[in-house]
Amino acid sequence: MTSLPQEIMEFVSRDGYEPLKAKALAKKLGIKKKRAEEFEQVLQDLLANHRLQATETGKIKLPSQRVGLHGILRKVASGNGYVVLHEPKPADLTQDIFVEARDLGDAQSGDEVAVQLVSRVKSGGQRCGRIIDVVQRATNRFVGVYFEEEGQGYVFIDGSNYEEAIWVGDPGAKGARPDDKVVIEMIRFPTNFQVGEAVLTEVLGPRGMPGIDTLTIIHEYGLPTDFPPEVQEQSRQQAEAFDEQNLADRLDLTGETIVTIDPKDARDFDDAISLKRTENGHWQLGVHIADVSYFVQPNTPLDDEAYKRGTSVYLPTKVIPMLPEILSNGLASLQQGRVRFVKSAFIEFSPEGIPLETRLANSAIKVQQRFAYEQVMSYLNDADTRAAELKPEISQLLMDMQQLARLLRKRRFQKGALELSMPEVRLNFDDDGRVSGAYEAEHDESHRIIEEFMLAANIAVAQELTDRGILFLRRTHGEPRAEKMKLFGEFVDSLGLSLPSTQGRHDLQKLLDETAGTPLERAVHFAFLRSLKQAEYSPAEEGHYALAAENYCHFTSPIRRYPDLTVHRILDKLFLGNGKYRGESIEKLDKQAAHCSQTERRAERAERELTKLKLLEFMEGKIGSEFDAVVTGVERFGIFCQCLNIPAEGMIHISVLSELDQFDFERESHSLIGRRTNMRLRLGGMVRVKVTHVDRDRRQLDLSLLKILAEIATAKKKPAGTKPRQGRGQGRKGTASTKSAASKPSQKKTRKRK
Repeated sequence: MTSLPQEIMEFVSRDGYEPLKAKALAKKLGIKKKRAEEFEQVLQDLLANHRLQATETGKIKLPSQRVGLHGILRKVASGNGYVVLHEPKPADLTQDIFVEARDLGDAQSGDEVAVQLVSRVKSGGQRCGRIIDVVQRATNRFVGVYFEEEGQGYVFIDGSNYEEAIWVGDPGAKGARPDDKVVIEMIRFPTNFQVGEAVLTEVLGPRGMPGIDTLTIIHEYGLPTDFPPEVQEQSRQQAEAFDEQNLADRLDLTGETIVTIDPKDARDFDDAISLKRTENGHWQLGVHIADVSYFVQPNTPLDDEAYKRGTSVYLPTKVIPMLPEILSNGLASLQQGRVRFVKSAFIEFSPEGIPLETRLANSAIKVQQRFAYEQVMSYLNDADTRAAELKPEISQLLMDMQQLARLLRKRRFQKGALELSMPEVRLNFDDDGRVSGAYEAEHDESHRIIEEFMLAANIAVAQELTDRGILFLRRTHGEPRAEKMKLFGEFVDSLGLSLPSTQGRHDLQKLLDETAGTPLERAVHFAFLRSLKQAEYSPAEEGHYALAAENYCHFTSPIRRYPDLTVHRILDKLFLGNGKYRGESIEKLDKQAAHCSQTERRAERAERELTKLKLLEFMEGKIGSEFDAVVTGVERFGIFCQCLNIPAEGMIHISVLSELDQFDFERESHSLIGRRTNMRLRLGGMVRVKVTHVDRDRRQLDLSLLKILAEIATAKKKPAGTKPRQGRGQGRKGTASTKSAASKPSQKKTRKRK
């Protein structure tokens, strides 16, 4: 079904469209009175995001050439770039816009840019453009390696986006020494015609020293570390004022059988479970969540800092919490044997697991037993150990939890929920924070029990707020774009599998189930994951595609996620009897949603990037070693592979593959196909590779192909004489002009990376 933003954009983008005022446009689109408010809000969003433009008389039209189309720039190693347009895209632009290096100006990867279409068109019909404005910088702050040349200081920025050094002026600023890792603030971004200029703001320490990689990522992503003094002081005041005996206006559950189940190395515990059976066979599930809103009041230093952070960040060797530890690991943590304040969601289920009623309350609990996942699994599998070591009521609770979770899980998948089989690999570290090994994390039934109960609580709370007509921050996951699913269907077809053209959720899950545990698993599950949109926070009633839930929110982790805290505050207003409360304004929620989505993605990127750095350091000692690997990406310029035993990802460049054959890129099947040998390198295929080079500063791992271990499927043969269609992709070897000058960056020839 076409969304309202898409309807508006498609109509305004039609040939012959004459600008109309909002009311006339609504009439043309057939917008009924009951959708008038929704139409007005969507239209305002499109105008605010420069997808549309209003004339001086208020008529709606596409943005002028001066404003351009807006999107995010992604540069490739050749120096060229692509602009990924914001949704909804104009109807005639289904692909990213290609921008040559000479037309990029000073825009950098990750920047939000305005792009103007030009007359050039690439093969395959891809439109070309030029950057006319940088709307918002991804960052002005960078980390790199300091060096000196001819009495001047320079920095090579980490990563592969900046080929040439950035001038930082007189040598030795901030005490920097050659080969130090440093932080710089960009004053003038480099272009294709002039070098960049920056100021050195901080010296992190000698390159390669233990802990420098973590500091690098913290500064690169602008992650907050120490809490301001006023925030720490407010936390201490909360601790001193907390009185666990004062249960005024709280439901006293301190005598109930309540447990927590968490990872064995967990430091904060924000969810606990109770479960009873009634005489009529119904289930009474209690999901009890740490009442962070009791301690973190709106418009206080503590709240401002929590909002600024948005989320806790779980780096491989360090946790950066959203809240000070006196709260996150203390007062708000549901520790065994301690009275703790919670928000409780009591959900009544029929014997078949159908939700019947939800009750919400401010409560006080005292956890009777803390379990680690590993313990729960052993107790569930061993009745004798369970009877010998657990109280009868706790033993029964675990068995009931298992039974109800199985019912809920079965019902979820009957409704069309989706589940991917993507193994999660964890790393082992030595005392210096260096990778010493890796293992595949287990996700057994003990994890699924808690997962089902948290999902049930999030859905129940979202449904309750929806039924009351309250605006709140939802966790949304939109349906995948039609063109993405079309490509996925073509890919599946190329593997010899069948998928109905309608591609309903049940059909997709059937395909995922059929390929799980087979040689096709990685290929299909990787490709499907890349076809999905990214989940985000939004007040819009878009539903959650992967969970097959019409209403969904985050309620269960307020210690580490700010959106959960906003939901808890809504419940506080309801508990006070404010029947007229309808939530915060849509403008405030939109702002919170964008900010929380951004901080969440920043945290995820930082975690991935530090993990990558740690793995590259490990692989430096493995030059010449051989590994079995899975193909995780296929582009025109080469293939990306992830080693199986240690999850490091590297690339085999097309120039290396040319020693074996000349390869053509087939976009539909995510394959490189040898012209002479018909060798097929395909997404999800298993290969044997050798580590040839590691560059930690550029964050690159180079591999060579030894052999294909297993063909994942027999490809459908194409008629003789046809060539695979060429898709998007650029080689990493590109030409770039050298910049020249004397003592200042605009006149000096700067050193390029080797």
